[in-house]
Amino acid sequence: MPPEWPRSRVNRNDRSIVGLTMLAHGMVHTYELSIPIFIPIWLAEFDVVALGPVEVAVTSATLGLLVTVGYGLFGLGALPGGVLVDRVGSRRLITACLVGMAASFVLLGVAPGLVSITLAMVVWGVSASVYHPAGLALLSKGVEERGTGFAYHGMAGNLGIGLGPLLTTLMLLALDWRTAAAILAAPALLAALYAVRASFDETAAVEAAADGGTDAGDSKADAGVDSFSEFVAESRVLFTGSFALVFLVVMLSGLYYRGVLTFMPELLDDLPGFAPVAVGSLLPGGVADLLGGLGGREVSPANYVYSGLLMVGVVGQYVGGKLTDRIPVERGIALSFGVLGVLALLFLPVANLGFGPFLVFGAVLGAALFVVQPFYQATVAEYTPAGTRGLSYGYTYLGVFGVGALGGAVAGTVLTYANPPTLFGVLAAIGFVASATGVVLARR
Repeated sequence: MPPEWPRSRVNRNDRSIVGLTMLAHGMVHTYELSIPIFIPIWLAEFDVVALGPVEVAVTSATLGLLVTVGYGLFGLGALPGGVLVDRVGSRRLITACLVGMAASFVLLGVAPGLVSITLAMVVWGVSASVYHPAGLALLSKGVEERGTGFAYHGMAGNLGIGLGPLLTTLMLLALDWRTAAAILAAPALLAALYAVRASFDETAAVEAAADGGTDAGDSKADAGVDSFSEFVAESRVLFTGSFALVFLVVMLSGLYYRGVLTFMPELLDDLPGFAPVAVGSLLPGGVADLLGGLGGREVSPANYVYSGLLMVGVVGQYVGGKLTDRIPVERGIALSFGVLGVLALLFLPVANLGFGPFLVFGAVLGAALFVVQPFYQATVAEYTPAGTRGLSYGYTYLGVFGVGALGGAVAGTVLTYANPPTLFGVLAAIGFVASATGVVLARR
């Protein structure tokens, strides 16, 4: 349901739009982060995947490639999704996204083997790919309190990131994976029903700005892209202006995000205070005895710290969104990415101090990782015309999820051929380059 904001600050249209985008954003990231929970089960259940007369052994690499198909489409589809937003509107694409994601998990629920699981991943990737350009275009064109809208939108995404895997894990304690996957389809279907029934004006903020004379430079407020030649022309216009610098910022944001998070649990496992501990050692003796074999299972503090860090991102999203309404977005980019650069340099020294100090540091890092998102989302809106806003956000999330996905590969390569201090040096450089780009935008 739409958030209960003070009626004097946010109008009904804003609440309706933000309510829908919060639901949809939470759903996208719920499914995105629930998929990896199934991977160990698939590894245990399937020995080979039959591709006609050829059988391929199922390994971690095989499943990694399978999941990459869905995640790759999630990023690559953002650009064509952005073009579609400008032609058909956000509501239709968000509804299609939700229905498609639900269908993908229904397919998972009846999947007999890995070929059909791959098909389900394709359906999920294509469906989910259109959300970010559609949702963010809707927020930027329909919500007058845009920064606040971005804040609540981002918070909902972080809740999906943290709670989706938790919900999936809890269901798997009592249900088989196919049943759990089928049940997960229900929330997206309910959200799609809300998308169809919700009442709002998709372009209310643009119309208000035009009435106030503040959007005079928007020559394509109602147009979009009609042909491939126009797509090329509008793309050229975007990238010959300051949007090219904004695109650099979002790519660097994605590289930093994937680079710092992909191997964090593995890095923490080797540091003081993060060694796995038995469940029984954390409980009173009598309780541990009642648990039997369960008491001997180990829990990894690194995994829980990692999950908690992502959940703290809710605070960062909220703070970043509020700040976009109060300070120039260029200054916010310069400051927030500068902080990320400093935190990268401090990561290993603080982690080596032990579990307690890193908890405090991790909370700061978790907030800082996500405080940048409302800033670059709002910056895209500041530097692009409303008529090609969907195209602009399509490029944005091609940069964040597509190019940014290489951050994991960069991190893995550096850790393989160098060492952790080198990795965090690279991440610090990424943060400082993004910060410097913000300074350049501010001076322009």
